[in-house]
Amino acid sequence: MPQILIERLNPVQAALLESRDQEKNLYLSGRLMASEQKNLNQRIYPRNEIDKAVVLINERAKAGEYVAGELNHPDNLSIDLKNVSHIITEAYMDGDNAIGKCKIMSTPSGLIVKSLIEGGLKLGVSSRGTGNVTNEGIVEDFNFVTVDIVAQPSGPGCYPDVVREGMETLMPKAMDLYEEIRNDPKAQKYFKSEVFKFLEALKGNK
Repeated sequence: MPQILIERLNPVQAALLESRDQEKNLYLSGRLMASEQKNLNQRIYPRNEIDKAVVLINERAKAGEYVAGELNHPDNLSIDLKNVSHIITEAYMDGDNAIGKCKIMSTPSGLIVKSLIEGGLKLGVSSRGTGNVTNEGIVEDFNFVTVDIVAQPSGPGCYPDVVREGMETLMPKAMDLYEEIRNDPKAQKYFKSEVFKFLEALKGNK
């Protein structure tokens, strides 16, 4: 039976780059998955397995059915829409690495990502999928689901560097968020809960 496979790339390994488009949407781009090398889970993904995931990402993006990811990842394959922080807009293979670009959404989880980046925190990524693992640790029949944003990821060499393409800071965004939730107790409670959960995750990865 295929097993759930969760592979993390820490901030240095993911090397995510920050950029903004003309509409000032925030993007992170960098290494999403690595192949042909043993990761922290002692598994090796052949290049052709990662290449299939890249093809899937681009096919879905072309059809307007972007792959959505979450802030932190659950231990299952379901994507919880209330926790979505980004969508993967494109991907390509660069040698043995899958390089991708993620658009950060203006959702509660996406706004947390923006605030963390603005505060100088380096973020990593974590892929989710299923597959079979041989006795030698080789992953076969990899069924890619998504890539999440995490504090302390598992693939080698996936930490992002931040490069700005605009002068805008997050303060206006933070004020917009304040205006949006200040009269909504439920939104305030949810946002506070998500911030604390992420801070707890950071502690757990020290």
